[in-house]
Amino acid sequence: MTTSAIPPALGASERGAAEPAVPPGLTARLDGLDRVVRAGTGRLDRPVLDEAGALLDRAGQRLRLSGEHTVVALAGGTGSGKSSLFNAICGLELSPTGMRRPMTSQAHSCVWGLDGAGPLLDWLDIDKRHRYARASALDLERADASLQGLVLIDLPDHDSIQAMHRAEVDRFVTIADLLVWVVDPQKYADAALHRNYIVPFARHTGVTLIVLNQVDRLAPHEIDDCVADLRRLLEAEGLADPRIVTSSAVADDGVHGFRDVLVDSVAARRARSERLTADVDRIAERFTGYRLDADPPTTVDDGRRTDLVQALTDAAGAPAVAEAMESAYELRAADFVGWPLTVLAARLRSDPLRRMRLTELREELRDAFTGPVGAQQGDVDNALQAVTEGITPELPPHWGRSVRDAARSHAAEIPEVLGESLKEALPTFNQVPRWWWLVKTWQYFLVLVAVLSVVWIGLLVAYGVLDAGGDNPNDLVGEAGLIPYVAVLAVCALGMGWLTSSACRNLVALSSAKHGDKMEQHMRQGIERVAKDKVIVPIEDELQTYVRFRQDVDLAAGRTQVIHN
Repeated sequence: MTTSAIPPALGASERGAAEPAVPPGLTARLDGLDRVVRAGTGRLDRPVLDEAGALLDRAGQRLRLSGEHTVVALAGGTGSGKSSLFNAICGLELSPTGMRRPMTSQAHSCVWGLDGAGPLLDWLDIDKRHRYARASALDLERADASLQGLVLIDLPDHDSIQAMHRAEVDRFVTIADLLVWVVDPQKYADAALHRNYIVPFARHTGVTLIVLNQVDRLAPHEIDDCVADLRRLLEAEGLADPRIVTSSAVADDGVHGFRDVLVDSVAARRARSERLTADVDRIAERFTGYRLDADPPTTVDDGRRTDLVQALTDAAGAPAVAEAMESAYELRAADFVGWPLTVLAARLRSDPLRRMRLTELREELRDAFTGPVGAQQGDVDNALQAVTEGITPELPPHWGRSVRDAARSHAAEIPEVLGESLKEALPTFNQVPRWWWLVKTWQYFLVLVAVLSVVWIGLLVAYGVLDAGGDNPNDLVGEAGLIPYVAVLAVCALGMGWLTSSACRNLVALSSAKHGDKMEQHMRQGIERVAKDKVIVPIEDELQTYVRFRQDVDLAAGRTQVIHN
């Protein structure tokens, strides 16, 4: 569906010029309706959008055409005498009349004042063979000059057996500036007329005229009774204060009342805007069902934001990742601050977990995250549903559905994006803290002391006790009495190594807990960005669209003036 733009000269320069308390003009209301259609596309029911789009097309075209001419269409049923009435107003036999039905098979037009009427008649799609003009010098000298600017159209019968005739009537019913229904005393209550035309266009009272024709067949008191009954019938069908005139094409001065109405309409030159205003009123009323009177939410509150982030955090498995990284941190630290003899013994036991940590840990973990899949996608879906549950009840059904769709607009890519955010949060573990290296150097120094002490004890036993070195052993290896002292040195070295390892493990445990909390916070910040970009922003954009939609519906309905920045 496409909608034609409102003419620039009638659009942007006038919007927002009036104070909010001043009822908006026709151009502002058409602009508002155009925004309503654009906002509703893909969200609201297609038929009402198509109808509004057709109105915008028609209004844009009509506003570009002559505003000096008033298009008046004579419509009626078979035998109502509208062609005779048309000829009586024109003063010439332009439209065929007679007993054969239907006499009028195509629309006939008579124009008073040709200047600018050509494009209008082309838009009305009236065959050039049936276009007539009253613009001669003789006409201008007569009373016809009071009808200058009138485009009078005689339509086929609305109840014709020919489908093309009925289609012609249906077309002009939607585009005529002033619609005149010609009825006769016998069939003014015709069900087809009232059901198909009067009731659907009941809001168009201001641009609808009822002509009770052929009153020459009635007695004077019967005319009043007939008009009263017709008025009662029309008011019961929704026409507020309907305009009714009587006429007779054969009686002297029988069309003066109708002619006076035409003169007034042409002189006022308001029929075009009044018709479009009535059309906008009618279509705007259909859009009011898509808005609620209560002010809608415009943002996602902090509570729902927090719940969404927590749900996505759980779906991404961030707590488990943080816990695993704490363990990996401790395992990595054990290679540096642990007692080397214990580490050597652990390696001799061929620990598979340790073998996995021998490569670059950070890159290994980064490659491990490919985003939540499987059941975690279901967790993401549940999180998206939960965030909208408290918002959609405050919206009309169509807009509630569009908010839910907005929340799920990135559902398929959220798992992968969450995985990427976890990758980015992984720390650079391969940059070892300096104190780890200091502790490792200290530990190996103690190991060296312990090893040298054991070797020293062996030499003391060999040379001091077993006298393996001859008569003159060195005092450092020949004095057996040094064995206890060297043994104490070895034990102290081993003990200090064990104590250092134990103390460092406690420090690493505290450090790894802080490290895990910090990393989980980093992951949560990344998840918050994902939640905002992929869920919160689309929801709030949709809520803002609904807010502007409500304002534009009110503007189109003529209830308020809206200024959009």
